[in-house]
Amino acid sequence: MTVFEGKLNPSVSGRIGIVVARFNETITNRLLQGALKKFAACGVSEECIDVFYVPGTFEIPTVSGKLLQKAEYAGVLALGAVIKGETSHDEHINRAVSLMFAKQGAESGKPVMFGVLTCNNVEQALARSAEDDAVQDKTQKAHLGNKGADCAGALLEMLDLMSKIG
Repeated sequence: MTVFEGKLNPSVSGRIGIVVARFNETITNRLLQGALKKFAACGVSEECIDVFYVPGTFEIPTVSGKLLQKAEYAGVLALGAVIKGETSHDEHINRAVSLMFAKQGAESGKPVMFGVLTCNNVEQALARSAEDDAVQDKTQKAHLGNKGADCAGALLEMLDLMSKIG
C-alpha cells in the first residue's frame, strides 16, 4: 500500500489567488491577514500571491472561476464572512457559494479552499478570525483561531498532494 499525503510545502509551482469579500470587511481583513501570516510562516514568497477584492461573498466564485481558468494559478483561497440575519438570505448565499467552489475544484483539478465563515453572529465570526492561533479543536467545545490561516495551510497541503498525484 502506498499512502499519499500533502505537506506544508512552500514550493508552489504557480501563483496563489486569494479572493476576499469586502462585505463584513472587519472580519475578512482579519482572515486575509491570517492567511498571509500563515503563507509567510511556511516560506511562501509574497511574489507568488495575488489578492483580489470583490463586493461580497456571492461574487467570489466569479473571480475564483476566472483564476482557475488561467494556467498561472495553482489554486485559490476564498475568504468571506456570511453572518446570519433576520431572513434566510445567508443560507442561500452559503449553499450557492459552497457548491460552486466544490464544482470549480473538481472541474479544474485545482484546489479551491473554502475560507468563508458561515456564522450565526458577529461574536462567532470574530472568534474564527482571531489574530492568534488559539484552540482549533471542536472536540474541546471551542473553536478559536483564524480560518484564513487554516485554509492557507490546507491550500499548501493540497497543492503538494496534487503535485504528487501528477
